[in-house]
Amino acid sequence: MKSSMLRSGILLAGSLSLLLTVSVSGQDLKSAISLTKSEQFDKANAMFNQLIQKEPANSKNYFFLGENYLQDYFADTITNSLVVATKNAKDAYDKGINANPNDPLNYVGLAKVAYYLGDNAKANEMRAKARSFLLPFKNIKKIVPPAKDYAFALAKIAESYVKVGEVDTSLALPLIRQAVAIDPKDADIYLIAGDLYMLVNDGSDAIKNYNLAQYVDPTSPTANMKIGYVYVKGRALQQAIPYYEEAIKLDANYAPVYRELGQLYWRAGRIDQSKEYFKKYLDMTAGNIPAKTKYVNSLFYAGDYTEVIKNVEEILAVDKSRAYLNRLAGYSYFEKENPDYAKAEFYMDQLFKTVDPEYILQKDYLYMARILVKKNQNYPKMLDELNNLKNQLERDKAKFAAASAADKTKLKPALDDLTGKVANLQASVQKADADIDKAFVNYNKALNFGKKDQKTAEATPQDISILNEMASTNYAFKRYDDAARTWAKLIDPAKATNEDYMKVGRAFYNGEKYKSADSIFNIVTKKSPDFVTAYLWSARTYSKMDPDFKQGLAKPKFEKVIEVAQKDSIKNENDMMEALMYLGYFNMENGNFTRAKEIYERMINLDPSNKENKIKGYNGLGSLETKAAGQEKTLEGKLGFLGRAQEDYNKIISIDPNNSSARSNIKWVDEYVTSVKKGINPNEIKGVITNAAGQPIAYASVRVKDTAAENLTNSKGEFRFEIPKDSETLVITAKGYKAQEIPITKSRVYNVKLENQ
Repeated sequence: MKSSMLRSGILLAGSLSLLLTVSVSGQDLKSAISLTKSEQFDKANAMFNQLIQKEPANSKNYFFLGENYLQDYFADTITNSLVVATKNAKDAYDKGINANPNDPLNYVGLAKVAYYLGDNAKANEMRAKARSFLLPFKNIKKIVPPAKDYAFALAKIAESYVKVGEVDTSLALPLIRQAVAIDPKDADIYLIAGDLYMLVNDGSDAIKNYNLAQYVDPTSPTANMKIGYVYVKGRALQQAIPYYEEAIKLDANYAPVYRELGQLYWRAGRIDQSKEYFKKYLDMTAGNIPAKTKYVNSLFYAGDYTEVIKNVEEILAVDKSRAYLNRLAGYSYFEKENPDYAKAEFYMDQLFKTVDPEYILQKDYLYMARILVKKNQNYPKMLDELNNLKNQLERDKAKFAAASAADKTKLKPALDDLTGKVANLQASVQKADADIDKAFVNYNKALNFGKKDQKTAEATPQDISILNEMASTNYAFKRYDDAARTWAKLIDPAKATNEDYMKVGRAFYNGEKYKSADSIFNIVTKKSPDFVTAYLWSARTYSKMDPDFKQGLAKPKFEKVIEVAQKDSIKNENDMMEALMYLGYFNMENGNFTRAKEIYERMINLDPSNKENKIKGYNGLGSLETKAAGQEKTLEGKLGFLGRAQEDYNKIISIDPNNSSARSNIKWVDEYVTSVKKGINPNEIKGVITNAAGQPIAYASVRVKDTAAENLTNSKGEFRFEIPKDSETLVITAKGYKAQEIPITKSRVYNVKLENQ
């Protein structure tokens, strides 16, 4: 991540090309510009201020001072502040306009500042103001201002459409072409053109323009360095080296090329050489910042995070004023091979506590958010574990309550231990929740960084990236509603894909916001009537809204899935199987055994080569037969159903001899058959299901959890049926009532009252 961040900053710094490349000797504008180009920003700043004192009416002095502030920022976006850089640059440009209101350059500078800060309207206003001083012309020789200045101003306006990692070429390139036509001998215009093409990954046109810059100014090292960068970006490191070496031959004091070589050798894994070149770069660019502090920055760019941490801790031990170095320590603890997120958080907290707010960077908030997210990456597992332990605790409490006094004494230690585990885990989850809340506070600070009016500010690619990261993090941490609403912000109906909508719908679904989920899935089905996945998720949504299958809400939805999916039953086989499984079970639960049987047989025949489908179909038929046996009153009739169930389960064994579920069901059916033949049921239970008023509930389902054993109550609310050995829990459901789970004890009678929904 650091590499791409650094590269974007360097490219933008390079794209702020200046007018001339000359000797650094002499106290003049050309010398100051050369210092900026060589990234000796402190020296350049001092020289520009001397020139301003000497020539306060020269507006160009102010413009290039502003450029120096901006280039200084983009050369090191880790320790520099965009807020401070743009503030200083704006001050310089404003003074330049006061010195000469008719010079377009300082208006271009203000356009850049506004654009970097996200104020596009102001940026466009300043560009228009700059253009107003470039009068229309028919003859280049009579152009006002002179051709060279006119072309340079156009190139700078084109450059004002550049941000880190992006450029609007539809607006920038026509201006560059016009600038070249007016003044084809300005190397810096070609350099700007090359930078624009690099931002859209057009290496071929970039190199073409860099070569033209080199042709126009053979003494300049900049073009060779930029061609080298093109090859580095294309991962052709060996091809880049000759261009960097040629840049050094042209100007051994051209500092940026040493930084580029340091970065190249770091990419190649040659760390010692990387450090060597970074040190040369620092030796040349040393200003009023202590060399060791600058060296730490280079170590960070080189990816030597352990060494960064060591040096930062040494510096802070003797000089607390370098508080911004907490940033590098925090970043490095996060980025290093074996991250230490607790220490990363500590250093970032120190940064926010000790550094003036205007020196806080957008990436500081992003890093803090990501540190907290990584620190709590086990949060989803903790939530699952907590839910499982809570469920187990409820079961154990129920067993404890039903146990005899002697058994309670035996059960209590384990129950107390489980209660303690739940309490401890609950505390860990609450602590993680606080961290995650803090992470999203920082995400939002990064998202709104530098925006004066958050409601009207246009979304940038960086904003979109942050929002996507926030949504994905919310989803991973099971904050599904927040994930859905964040992804929804990113949807542009004119451009959104089905998957864009489906992400939102699935998040609402997982967050149990079923109506919201269904509204999203409906958008997709209207947009793409043959998109089976949307119909399937809509059906799942209605199934969740009708968990006891009594209302049949999902039935027409799953039937629609079959209708759409069967147009290509091979491609959509899994979707059809899910729909058929629901419909088979729904019909069985609602007493339509004939229809259920047809559906299970269709599952078996859907794909003759698919063993898994067949097993599911036969398992459905077996369940259907055992359910019918439970409702049959005569012993002979029961045996007929149970015999067919045995056949269905044995067909599963013929397909998969190791199928444990089928073997368990066969054993259960065999025991059932034996008891029926004897005319007795040794494992028979019975009882009455009533409502809160004591009135019997007819057709309530009494089922042994995780088995096919089930019975329905009669008109008097009575039930009686055989249960498998070692059964643990009864699940009792009825339309209009809350489902209830009852632990199975030694008792054979279970009279249960159900609460109204």
